[in-house]
Amino acid sequence: MNRISTKIITTKYARPDAHGAINMPVYRNAAFEYPDSQSIADAFAFRTDLHTYSRISNPTVANFEARIQQASGAENVMALASGMAAISNTFLTIASAGDNIVSSPHLFGNTFAFFRSTLAAFGVEIRYVDTDDLDAVADAIDDKTCAFFAEILTNPHLETADLPAISAILKERGTPMILDTTVIPWGGYDREKSGVDIEVVSTTKYVSGGATSIGGAIVDYGVHDWKTNRKLSSLPKPKGMSRFFFKLRSEIARNIGAYMSPDVAWMQSLGMESLELRYERMSATASTLAHSLSKHPAIKKVGYPGLPDSPYYAISKQLFHGNPGAMFTINLNSKADCFRFMDGLQIIRRATNLFDNKTLVIHPESTIYATFPPDLKRLVGIDDTLIRFSAGLEETSDLLEEIENKLEIRN
Repeated sequence: MNRISTKIITTKYARPDAHGAINMPVYRNAAFEYPDSQSIADAFAFRTDLHTYSRISNPTVANFEARIQQASGAENVMALASGMAAISNTFLTIASAGDNIVSSPHLFGNTFAFFRSTLAAFGVEIRYVDTDDLDAVADAIDDKTCAFFAEILTNPHLETADLPAISAILKERGTPMILDTTVIPWGGYDREKSGVDIEVVSTTKYVSGGATSIGGAIVDYGVHDWKTNRKLSSLPKPKGMSRFFFKLRSEIARNIGAYMSPDVAWMQSLGMESLELRYERMSATASTLAHSLSKHPAIKKVGYPGLPDSPYYAISKQLFHGNPGAMFTINLNSKADCFRFMDGLQIIRRATNLFDNKTLVIHPESTIYATFPPDLKRLVGIDDTLIRFSAGLEETSDLLEEIENKLEIRN
């Protein structure tokens, strides 16, 4: 079987390029011409794969979506303007007033805020549970639960739920599993074992190839039948498309207007070609740094699921192929210590993104969660002694030397 890199690079165009270009051209146009009235009518009614308007679909973006399909094995993919656009479009497709979503409160800051504030204002209840407690997960699900949501590795907590066990509960109840898999790209985890039905991804991260652009994707594996969903159960199921994806493409995404731009799709298509190579290098670097720093006397704790003392080590070995991602955390003694340490770094950059080619560091409590009041910071599990690292492509020994030197100076 071909590896992911081969599948991505050899993805075929929907139609042969007139000039034989081996990189998909950027189609910056808004509209598309048709030979006759019936052709444009068929296109708008989804009876053909012709493009209608670049807010709805575009050849350059469609080729990027096809590459993600090849990498993931999904039935359908939609590319959007950001990872948050992927999350919001997904839940606006499936959730109605009176529904609930079961999730851990340990979420990326904007995801938590979207659930707690934006969706809640439309009458959707968020039921936060300890996803390590399978009984709590089961008890939270009822006939108005439209989805179970989790991050495959929580950001920045680096927790992973027992997804195979949770999947068994969800399948018994007819509840879909939606995973944010941004921090572990395709090929890095066992999708079938996890039981995921739909993925949401920030393609800004690993996919873009050096943080060139902002993007997101909804990845639908087409395995959930949606018979219990009030918004979707009565919809038609077009050939090769789930009811979820039909609703998303024909209504929600079209009306919200957050489709990916062709220039971003072109850049991220190029980034995808080195995805597997970069992920292997970055995750190996993160593993080396986490193991080395776990013995450092100035560090109270190192967070990384690949460490044997992590409570998520066993499930990590079960779900992930190789090293579990390129993110790790350290805890120092105080917020002041965190700031002093970070201010001394020169190779490592202080920035908020993840999985850039450059190694990045951030203090989540004072940045990503800065606007959260103390009670919400406690709920999402964020304290002010935590520093998050995202390993890049620099020489691992240089990164380790800088971190150790700055820790020694701090002491």
